Amino acid sequence: MTFKLFKRSIIAILFFITLPNGVLYAQEVGLSFSYFLPKNGYFSTPISPFSIRGLGVDLNRYFALQTGASLYRMSGLNVKDIDDFETKDAILGPNFTVLIPVELVLQFVGNTQEFRLKGGGFGFYGFDNKLNYGNLDKAIRKFEGWDVANSDFDFNHGIGLGYYFGAEYIVYVTRQWGLSLEANYFIGDADLGLNGNYIGGTQGGSLVTREVDYTDSKVDFTGLEISIGILITQ
Repeated sequence: MTFKLFKRSIIAILFFITLPNGVLYAQEVGLSFSYFLPKNGYFSTPISPFSIRGLGVDLNRYFALQTGASLYRMSGLNVKDIDDFETKDAILGPNFTVLIPVELVLQFVGNTQEFRLKGGGFGFYGFDNKLNYGNLDKAIRKFEGWDVANSDFDFNHGIGLGYYFGAEYIVYVTRQWGLSLEANYFIGDADLGLNGNYIGGTQGGSLVTREVDYTDSKVDFTGLEISIGILITQ
C-alpha cells in the first residue's frame, strides 16, 4: 500500500465511523493558542480565533471521536519530491493554512485530571501562497554548480491529506472549564506541481535557460503542533 493510499484510507475509515452518529455536537469545546513547528520550515503562528478543537461525540467512557479546525499563518514550508534536487530550506511561504483533523481519542479520566492519546487523519489547504525565491534559487545554484540563478515558477496548491498522533493533558479548574496542554505530530503532503523556468550560469560563462516541470512536487506538511488552551464543558 502506497503512502498516499494509506493516508486516504485512514480518513475514509474515520469518516464512515462518524456517519452513524449523525451531526457532531460539542460535549466540550477547546479554544487554544496552537503553534506549528514544521520540519525543514519556519515557526508558524496562529490566527484569531486561533484553534477550535473538541467537537465530537463520546463513544463510551474511554473512546471518543473529535474534530475541529485551526487557521495558521505559515512562515515557510518545505517542498519535496522535486525531480532534480532536494533542499531542507523552506520553499513555500508565507501563506495561510486551514487544518481540519479527525481523530480517535483514548481518554483516561480522573476527578480533576484527564490524559488523552490521539490519532487520526487530517486535511489541509494553503491559500495566499508565495514562493521563497531566495531559497529556491540557492537550491538551483547548488544543483547546477552555478554562481547565479534566477527562477520563475507557477504552481497549484492542492488539498493535502495526512495522518497524525499525539497526546493531551488536562487539569480541570472547575467543573465548567479546564486548562490543556497538547502536542501532535503531523505527517502529510499536498500536490504543488511546480513548473516554469530558470536562468543562470557561472561567472564569465554564458547564461543557460532551462524549462522544467516538477509535476510530482509536494508541500511537505510534517512537523510538531503544540497547543495551550482552555476547555469549556457542557
